[in-house]
Formats: sequence, structure tokens, C-alpha cells
Amino acid sequence: MLLRSALPHLEPTVTATDEMLEKIAAASNGDVRSAYNTLEVAAAGSPGGAIQDQALTDALGRKVLLYDKTGEEHYNVISALHKSVRSSDPDAALYWLARMLEAGEDRMYIARRVVRMAIEDIGLADPRALEQCIAMQQAVHFLGIPEGDLALAQAVIYLAVAPKSDAGYRALGDVSREVREGRAEPVPMQLRNAPTKSMKPGVTAKAISTPMHLKTQSTKCSACPIRSPDAAGITRPERGVEKRIKERLEELRARKKATPPTAC
Repeated sequence: MLLRSALPHLEPTVTATDEMLEKIAAASNGDVRSAYNTLEVAAAGSPGGAIQDQALTDALGRKVLLYDKTGEEHYNVISALHKSVRSSDPDAALYWLARMLEAGEDRMYIARRVVRMAIEDIGLADPRALEQCIAMQQAVHFLGIPEGDLALAQAVIYLAVAPKSDAGYRALGDVSREVREGRAEPVPMQLRNAPTKSMKPGVTAKAISTPMHLKTQSTKCSACPIRSPDAAGITRPERGVEKRIKERLEELRARKKATPPTAC
């Protein structure tokens, strides 16, 4: 029996009855790693040289929570948390979060992943999501365990119920592809720095006010070298706050079309 052969290699070395080992094997559902983990926890809780009934009961109660924090199950559980948030399922998200917390996962690792979720999956649909998650990271770092765990739970619930959008994620990808594949355009004159007084007045543009309090650059030449503004950049935002952002984008692009830039 694998569990019995493992007993001499435990620290501290303990003994166990066949009945105890059979309980551990049955509870592991064929998962050898889980069985070994349960055996180790039971041994650690039994300083008398033999596994005690209460230590075994406690270990069996935790057996589903144990996983190798550097192995496959570690990545499976964090993936389950991320996908539960992405699918707007706060109950599932809290369950997987609790699995990680009870297994002793590094809180700052979880915090980093939650911040990533706010950027990748919520984005401009709710810009406050990132603010909430950075506040959560600070609270986790400041408070520690267990109070900081409440901040993690609060952030996970917030993200799970928030509107989802990857518009910013896709926009950066589109523009980055344009930069890689397109020609490296020079910086337009009205955007360049004026380090000396010898530069002629008017070469660099100053912001001007419009009746709508919109700050714009001079329209002598385009500020964006992208060959086709409609092919890359922020497009089709329609979720949450993005609805208002979309209206603003449409307004700004309409103004640009009304006053087309000339070549520098």
C-alpha cells in the first residue's frame, strides 16, 4: 500500500492503523498527491508518534483545500477563479477564492491576479474596477491575514458583478500591431518638444480652448500616424461606462472629419 510505504519518510515519523489509511485513500478519490498531502497534515498534527483520530479528522476536512502551490492544481484553481469572474458568477468566484485562501496561497499573488482581471476583463466598462483593486492590494499588504482576505473577497465580488469589456486590451493589441507592421512615422511638428529658444514661434502648437472646454491640438497636421484610424485604436466600446466613452469618441472623431488636417 502506497500510504503505508510513505509512513517511514514522513517528518515526524508516525504510525497509523490500516483503518486510518483506508479512510485517507477513500477520501482522496484516487488522487495520490491528495492522499499524501492529507497524510502529511495528519502526521504534523500528531506529535505523539502515532496519527491521532482528531488529527486525521482535521486533515480529512481540509483535504479538498490542499494543492501544490507550484504545480498544476495551483494553476487550475486560479484559472477557475479568473474564468468565474469573467463569466460574472460571484458565487463560483468566491468559492475558488476561498479554496486558495484556505490552502495558504500567497495573498499578494492572488492580489496581482485580481488586478490583472480588472484590467483585462473589466477595463473601460467600469474604470473604477482598477481603482478598487489597487485599494484592495494596499489593504491586503497593510492588514495581512485574515483581515486582508475580506478585501480580496470584496474586490472579487466587485469584478464578478461589473460589466465586462476587453476593448482597451484589444485596442492596444491593434495599435501595437500597426506599430510593428507599419512605417515608423516621425513625430508631427506640433507635438515635438521645443528645447531651445531658437525654434520658431508657432512650430509647436499650444492647446486651445473651445466653447465645449475641449482641449485640442492645432489641426495643421495629424497627431496620430495610424494609417487608418478606423482600423485600429479604441473601437466599439458599448458596455457600462464605455457607452459614454463611445459617445465622446464619436464626437471627437466627427470634429476631426469636419476639420481635416493638412500635411506637415
